[in-house]
Amino acid sequence: MSATSVNWALALPEITLALSGLIILVVGVLQRRGEGFFPCSMLTVAAFVGCGFLVALSPDGAGYAGTFVNDSFARFMKILALVGGLLATIVTVGYRGEDRHDPGALPFETPILMLFSTLGAMIMASSANLMTLFVGLELSSLSIYILCALERDRVTSSEAGLKYFVLGSLASGLLLYGMSLVYGYAGTMEYTGLIAAIHASGTLPPGLIVGIVFVVVGLCFKLSAVPFHMWTPDVYQGAPTPVTAYMAGAPKFAAFALFLRVMVGPFGAVAPRWQILIETVSMLSMVYGAFAAIPQTDIKRLMAYSSIGHMGYAMMGLASASAAGVRATLIYLAAYLVMNAGVFAGIAAMRRKGREVTAISDLAGLSKTDPGMAAALAIFMFSMVGAPPLAGFFGKFMVFAAAWQAGLYVLVVVGAVSSIVGAYYYLRVVKVMYFDAPAEGLDRPAPSLLFVSGGMGLATVFFILVLGPLMNMAQQAALALAG
Repeated sequence: MSATSVNWALALPEITLALSGLIILVVGVLQRRGEGFFPCSMLTVAAFVGCGFLVALSPDGAGYAGTFVNDSFARFMKILALVGGLLATIVTVGYRGEDRHDPGALPFETPILMLFSTLGAMIMASSANLMTLFVGLELSSLSIYILCALERDRVTSSEAGLKYFVLGSLASGLLLYGMSLVYGYAGTMEYTGLIAAIHASGTLPPGLIVGIVFVVVGLCFKLSAVPFHMWTPDVYQGAPTPVTAYMAGAPKFAAFALFLRVMVGPFGAVAPRWQILIETVSMLSMVYGAFAAIPQTDIKRLMAYSSIGHMGYAMMGLASASAAGVRATLIYLAAYLVMNAGVFAGIAAMRRKGREVTAISDLAGLSKTDPGMAAALAIFMFSMVGAPPLAGFFGKFMVFAAAWQAGLYVLVVVGAVSSIVGAYYYLRVVKVMYFDAPAEGLDRPAPSLLFVSGGMGLATVFFILVLGPLMNMAQQAALALAG
């Protein structure tokens, strides 16, 4: 088989998704003004589903002169990113509603931008070269910058897009600087070449260590990990809710894919050098996310600080620097996917007289006005606390166990304390829904939002039924990465 045919076979899902995005864009442009959103959304959903099948059937191997790799790890992360993009697109349909002449309605480009951002996430998952890493990261990030500012009639949306763009550009600069240092001291940007250079050097040059630190900083920004979290609350609150739902899903999974592939792969040989750094960032993220969420009165800001904490928990697996730690992180991300999508579907349904409301107090008495939605949100809150037998329990148990086996006892204790503190603000939402006096009722949610919140609620409750197959897939992915 020729090298060209190998390249095509390995990257067929990405190529298909890119061509689908271009075709859907043409379809949207040809529609009458205001009528292109729903056809484009349905076509985007179909593209995600079709691409998911192509990813599942794609072969293992490396192509494009060693810059692109496909293995069990890449497939696992691509599936997570595609599911996250699919669910966010469905939430977008329910959030926009049926009013095609609403000047503030999301434009037809919304699902298309989510598609191209997901394409960047897939490229990140398959990167085998620092430049492939950067191309995928920027394709994903540039789409999100636009998505954040799509509601042009809202000042907060424009502010969110501007803040994310400015700080994201800074993070990209730091990442590029780190990559240049790594290339300067190792003489290559390919991961396999970096592994050989590090093993051959014996002692690491200080410049290479500094380069690794800058790469970590750039990736931590994308994960909204402390102390590179400063953009998260304002952007989560200001961006349209479906965009926030998307940002908290697919891009985070892609950034974690990069983190795991880079740190466990080429830099795995020097794990003791960066392990303490990851451990520190993980602890800071868990503690800050837990305590900063306590005074929040806006549920989107609460979920922003919650996501900071969740990224800290997920990094516990990376800090263990082992195949078991990688597997634990993958399980945690899968559990976080179903919880996060369900919560944001519920937030997108928070409308009163056609206007979005996001104050936690607006959920008062929801158990009486909409028992189904209240039950779904309660399930997600308990799962995020880590209550058994919900999805969040298994995710936290896995990362705690991996960190304990690696001897990171302080990290486990900090994680346990943070979980206890986090229980306060998660259960406060449940208390408002079930015990506070009913507020004015919310509008009836759109069917697509009910579908996502109900489906993810069932997935959260019955997560144990798929845990066995999921662990097998995560184990294969971890072995492909860490050996």
